[in-house]
Amino acid sequence: MTRILVVDDDPYIRELVRLNLERDGFDVCEAGDGREALRLLGEMKVDAAVIDIMMPNVDGWALCREIREHSSLPILMLTAQGETVQKVKGLQLGADDYVVKPFEPVELVARVRALLRRYRISMEQVIELGGLRLDYRTREASYQGDDIALPPKEFELLFKLASYPGQTLSRDQLIEDIWGYDFDGDERTVDVHIKRLRDKFSEERCSFKIRTIRGLGYRLEAEG
Repeated sequence: MTRILVVDDDPYIRELVRLNLERDGFDVCEAGDGREALRLLGEMKVDAAVIDIMMPNVDGWALCREIREHSSLPILMLTAQGETVQKVKGLQLGADDYVVKPFEPVELVARVRALLRRYRISMEQVIELGGLRLDYRTREASYQGDDIALPPKEFELLFKLASYPGQTLSRDQLIEDIWGYDFDGDERTVDVHIKRLRDKFSEERCSFKIRTIRGLGYRLEAEG
């Protein structure tokens, strides 16, 4: 059974989330703060985490940062209504998505399911094409046997494009899949990350390229 870790110092919020996730078939474990959550993560297998931001001892920011240093565990953050800064900071620290309080339980469950679905689709794949090898489990990238270090979002962007070689993916689609449904940035975020990838995988030395499809988005093309 899929296990979700719910981390919130409010026992009523934890109960609300737990009951709705359990009703949808999930196994749920709970923690009242980040310190307890880290202990549980060290003791059991967890498939995703729902994390509140404002907590005693170890808060949601520190917990998210600590998880991301060691794991690609899917993370859904709970943020205060209208706090755009919280949303952006959570995404920058490695959260995959967020839900704004007060939230509809059905939306939270749907977002958890969507997050797990995206994560599992990616986790099942090791992509190899045009001399490029991407391993989603380890977040390792290499070209013709040479390891290339990529920050998390650059890796996810390249992995997404490489999952659909020859197919154009729109900027909106890339933003939704990689930065989250309610990302507050703009399309230039994708453009900046594409430029960084092109700098690392230049067309002169690589047998694949990331092509700009004007007015639409990007696609990865590989030789052979």
